[in-house]
Amino acid sequence: MTDPNPQAPASDFIRDRIRADLEAGRVQQVVTRFPPEPNGYLHIGHAKAITLSFSVAKEFGGRCNLRLDDTNPAAEDQEYVDAIKADVRWLGFEWDAIYYAADYFEQIYAWAEVLVQKGLAYVDDQTAEQIAATRGTLTQPGTPSPCRDRPSPANLDLLRRMKAGEFADGEKVLRAKIDMAHPNLNMRDPVMYRIRHLHHQRTGDAWCIYPMYDWAHGQCDSIEGITHSLCTLEFEHHRPLYDWFCDNIGIYRPQQIEFARLNVEYMLTSKRKLLLLVEGGHVDGWDDPRLPTLRGLRRRGVPPQALVAFCKHVGVAKFNSTHEIGLFEYFVRDWLNKHAARRMAVLDPIQLVIDNWPRGADGQPIVEMVEAQNNPEDPTAGARQVPFSGELLIERDDFMEAPPKDFFRLAPGREVRLRYGYFVTCTGVDKDAAGNLVAVRCSYDPATKGGNAPDGRKVKATIHWVSKVHAIDAEVHLLEHLFTAADPAGADGGDFLKLLNPNSRRVVRGKLEPSLGAATAGDRFQFERLGYFCRDAADGQGAPRFLRTVSLKDSWQKAQQKGGAPKGTGPTGKPAGKKG
Repeated sequence: MTDPNPQAPASDFIRDRIRADLEAGRVQQVVTRFPPEPNGYLHIGHAKAITLSFSVAKEFGGRCNLRLDDTNPAAEDQEYVDAIKADVRWLGFEWDAIYYAADYFEQIYAWAEVLVQKGLAYVDDQTAEQIAATRGTLTQPGTPSPCRDRPSPANLDLLRRMKAGEFADGEKVLRAKIDMAHPNLNMRDPVMYRIRHLHHQRTGDAWCIYPMYDWAHGQCDSIEGITHSLCTLEFEHHRPLYDWFCDNIGIYRPQQIEFARLNVEYMLTSKRKLLLLVEGGHVDGWDDPRLPTLRGLRRRGVPPQALVAFCKHVGVAKFNSTHEIGLFEYFVRDWLNKHAARRMAVLDPIQLVIDNWPRGADGQPIVEMVEAQNNPEDPTAGARQVPFSGELLIERDDFMEAPPKDFFRLAPGREVRLRYGYFVTCTGVDKDAAGNLVAVRCSYDPATKGGNAPDGRKVKATIHWVSKVHAIDAEVHLLEHLFTAADPAGADGGDFLKLLNPNSRRVVRGKLEPSLGAATAGDRFQFERLGYFCRDAADGQGAPRFLRTVSLKDSWQKAQQKGGAPKGTGPTGKPAGKKG
């Protein structure tokens, strides 16, 4: 098992418990597991559970298993099994062993017969609706089933006939016989087996009864020798049942420890609600880059190292809370700043003509190569050659004909620096018959190649550009939050579909420096002054497609420093202020 972000053991209630168990000799080697049900795709909440279980095992020299909890063939598929494996590995983790709950079906069933023979389980003829209606409430005890006192031999016979396929779906269930007046509703004779005549992706048609999660969970942990079964807080009220099953079967009982699940602003992690988004056509699929699924985050260009670092930073707690989206973006931005190659792109182009640029015998501007850094944060990243000529493209909002006082970019009579190129001064504009701006005209200072003036004069803004004749077309997706509310699950009466952001994706036709034509799917770049982008696997309308991972603006860090609320960004992702 490998950990992509090894670090000294942290201190929290889970790790403190493990240290105490090791020191007292209650545990010889730490064994954890990640046990997803293969009924959907993993999301950012699973990333926290994966990071915790694998990292804890690594920190204490233990082992971590991947177990597919495939006990419900109605919702599970091999496609999800394969996706889960791929996602765990994408995060940078490798399991010590892989198991399937279905491989334990024979043993789990044998233990069910043990409980029946002990008089601690019985077959119930009631329907699911009848059982639910007689379970009681938090203040009222449940009503015992008419089948509750059926003799053990009769129950054993019925259970074996259930297993043999003699009964129809829903005709009978096996229930544990605990306490119908227990203050914990999970202990009120919970269902252990239900009849489902379904084909299982792993066991085929060998079974027609399938164990409930609560019945299989603890037994699977016990079989694998799990020492610390780490679960999210919703399983806290299931722990007494987890313990009861292991204790009454008479097998080793692992320690179940609960921690707060990961909630992030503007994200939904409910499988049911994500399914509604996908099946309703509100998103493109499970890998839509606006979704918090690991497939979506990967497609968007989120580095797995950043996601793991974020999960480790938020740590584990005993109470649920919601983390700021800006904190998540900070970790993404921090990693990309150190590792992503720099490139130039213009998303809303307007022509910039350098009138005094030298031209060849054919009258066309001479092409010159300028040197550009690949990543100033990484001295080993080197440099590249970028074509520069007398006809360039710049961002439309980098020029104003009548600028306000605090606008420091290009304007008539004003000098700015072209990134990696020269100082240029605006000398005029070209407009069409309707008065629309067509081109900005300027002159350049040949002595300022590389962006520095030998006389020491300074400019107040640097703008990026691409060479008009060399630029490649690209379809660029500017992605924003999928929802307009930070808590889409709880706002507007819980109708999260009303909170879908109509501007969560804006598609523009951009112009990119030619080196980006060689980018392959998954390659990440900083488009200078615009944000971080990822090359999508798909193309858009005959041109390469790039997705914005995150903007350059670090609203979270600035808000922490100033104690204020994060501000918005401009239409291309640059800070909303007018300074260059």
